[in-house]
Amino acid sequence: MTDSAPVDGEPTHPPKPTAPVEAPEGPPARLWDRMRDDPQYAPEHLALEAVRRLGAEAAQWAERERAQHPDVPADELADQAVRKFVNHARLSGAVSGAAGLPGAVIDVGVLAWTQARLVLHVAAAYGVDAVHPDRATDLLVLQRVHKVAESARLALGVAAGRERAGALFGMGGQRPLGRVMLQLGVRLARMAGVRAAKRMFAKVIPGAAIILGTWANSSATRDLADRARALYRGGPRQLPGPRRP
Repeated sequence: MTDSAPVDGEPTHPPKPTAPVEAPEGPPARLWDRMRDDPQYAPEHLALEAVRRLGAEAAQWAERERAQHPDVPADELADQAVRKFVNHARLSGAVSGAAGLPGAVIDVGVLAWTQARLVLHVAAAYGVDAVHPDRATDLLVLQRVHKVAESARLALGVAAGRERAGALFGMGGQRPLGRVMLQLGVRLARMAGVRAAKRMFAKVIPGAAIILGTWANSSATRDLADRARALYRGGPRQLPGPRRP
């Protein structure tokens, strides 16, 4: 049964606004499990999940800002996103409250997640579809996990296949947890930036992390923001598409 058209003189009711998407501040528990079980492809798993979980939030934010401020330039929207998530990055090193390797792994994981959130908001600020699967490719190239989009797409395809296989059969045999955590930490730290990698290892040594402090997080995130701006400033028409076979 369809709704009847409004009769002249009857009030019309505008469509209800879409409920805001609530994005997690850090990697969800299921993503941590997936990355722990498959640390080799941790950045790819994080990029895939970030687009799923954070893309809609970024798109809604940009749409809402443009509706409230129709004349706002894209560069100004991008500035807002950069300021917000650079501030988040400064605080991400204190999220876990845990010492040693586990705390360091959590810190760089939260930082990599915050950086992905920033990239998707910058994309949305410039009118680029933040929920498109290609944004996962962008993340891996911008965060320098892969040098070119082709290798990033290939790795994402492998990670997606391993994700499906893990859901059906579980990931392969048990390995020493310490070795897994170290591999996971290294992969996520490289994703979050070279300075973050140094900071992660410094945190394993009591007191050493104070030397690097929050500057490392914000500096790595600002560098990433500059690369994201350069990629997305031209808007969707300037983005390279997937290579045709």
